[in-house]
Amino acid sequence: MKLFITTCLKEYQDDVSKIFKQANISVFSVTDITGFKEDIDNNLLEDWFASGDEKFDSILLFSFTSNTNAEVGIALINEYNKKLEENFPVRAFIVPVDKSTTYIKS
Repeated sequence: MKLFITTCLKEYQDDVSKIFKQANISVFSVTDITGFKEDIDNNLLEDWFASGDEKFDSILLFSFTSNTNAEVGIALINEYNKKLEENFPVRAFIVPVDKSTTYIKS
């Protein structure tokens, strides 16, 4: 099992939801986030949002899914980003899930 995580501008939500569906990820969660960037840093992780005192309405979408579905999702997002004209690509990550709880219905 993998945790498939994406972040994007709020206006991309419909497109990214379609990408999840194409990747056979039919169950996922979405939450609003606000990204800030207050100073310039060359660290890639710190370069998440544009420089300056700007803030951006974004969303985080995530799902626990199979490795295959997550890999398809990454590939589809890479293709989507190639076509973007804006400088705000969709970010995606695959995180391994080593353990999880089990649910046994009685």
